[in-house]
Amino acid sequence: MDKLTIRDADVAGKRVFVRVDFNVPLADGKVQDDSRIRASIPTIIALVQAGAKVVLASHLGRPNGKVTDSLRLRPVGQRLTELLRRNVPVTGDALGIGTEDALRRMRPGEIVLLENLRFHPEEEANDPAFAATLASYADLYVNDAFGTAHRAHASTVGVPKLLPAYAGLLMERELAMLSRLLESPERPFAAILGGAKVSDKIKVIDNLLTKVDLLILGGGMANTFLLAQGKAIGKSLAEPDRVEDARRILRRAEKNKVRVVLPVDVIVAKEVTRGTEYKTLQAEKIPASWHIVDLGKASQDLMVEALADVKTVFWNGPLGVFEIPSFAHGTNAVARMLADRAEHGATVVIGGGDSVAAITRQGLADKMTHISTGGGASLEFLEGRELPGVSVLLDRPKPERPKTTRSSTAKRPVAATRPSPAPKTPPKATPKRKTGTPA
Repeated sequence: MDKLTIRDADVAGKRVFVRVDFNVPLADGKVQDDSRIRASIPTIIALVQAGAKVVLASHLGRPNGKVTDSLRLRPVGQRLTELLRRNVPVTGDALGIGTEDALRRMRPGEIVLLENLRFHPEEEANDPAFAATLASYADLYVNDAFGTAHRAHASTVGVPKLLPAYAGLLMERELAMLSRLLESPERPFAAILGGAKVSDKIKVIDNLLTKVDLLILGGGMANTFLLAQGKAIGKSLAEPDRVEDARRILRRAEKNKVRVVLPVDVIVAKEVTRGTEYKTLQAEKIPASWHIVDLGKASQDLMVEALADVKTVFWNGPLGVFEIPSFAHGTNAVARMLADRAEHGATVVIGGGDSVAAITRQGLADKMTHISTGGGASLEFLEGRELPGVSVLLDRPKPERPKTTRSSTAKRPVAATRPSPAPKTPPKATPKRKTGTPA
């Protein structure tokens, strides 16, 4: 999937609308995990150094189209200011005369962060008038928010249809790493899938069964596969209506000669809470009143052994109730094993979501080859689905066949492949808010 990137764009003196993913956890008005903010910095710095006027846009949380003070982006702007060591003001609203004035006054190398896009219901509805207003703020569009690329929203699809649209450096890396998994993985290739529901991952499992050599299943979703094998799982989380899907997957894996590793022993608990009674049992017949909450030691050893010689790994989803320390041992053991494999040259890709939190808690994030910023987006990509926020970006033109003379040179492949930029005056149909001055 070869898209034009900011390296192919002339941004000097131009306003560039950059869709970033600053959907980060906040507590007491401060950013708790700035990894997504840090991930966007290479693109921001590259644009600033090239003389662009950078207009950042993001969502935060789920305000459902209403202004929610606890989901304002001011703490994000403050953290970004600290990381960049330059002021990043946040507008009072994504729309409004004050916002338009602030953007008009921007000089090359300056950065402004628009207020939470999802304060407007038109964002998630991909409203054409809302998209046209956002597009009127800029000359070029850049998407560096892989985590939202599977959403057809105004800022991910509507705006890039109106402006020349490029991939940011983070988006470029995400697409390169995930494409490599599907197209040219070094073998043996293993996929580790956990989390609560198998229904969320049936399609990605189906596609990966044509790619991988080893499939390791854990977490709540593994319980459905244990049911499919005729094992009792007590009160454990499972999806009985997906048992036939699990059986079909196991049959297909056997046909494709894909080794499937399921838990052989498990930690079970009276309640899924801290301080509860728990013990280790074989994953055969769990008592009716107990919950499976983690991998047992034999299961951990089995999975570590299976991963000993892999050259490529994709991991998405914890292998137990890792939020509770007593039930995080299986997830932590596999994380440590993957860090070791990465240090010995294997390609280890962490597919976003809770897996990232699990490795970050152990200080292992820097050891992994790549940590995706999009859990849902990475899964949809590995399903083989087209991501709306990616397909709308400019394709890199295929090289022309060599001519008989050597004097010809290729032209820059930007202007002719996208309509002219949207007019700088927002359409009258779009409602304005009174607030909008930089905060």
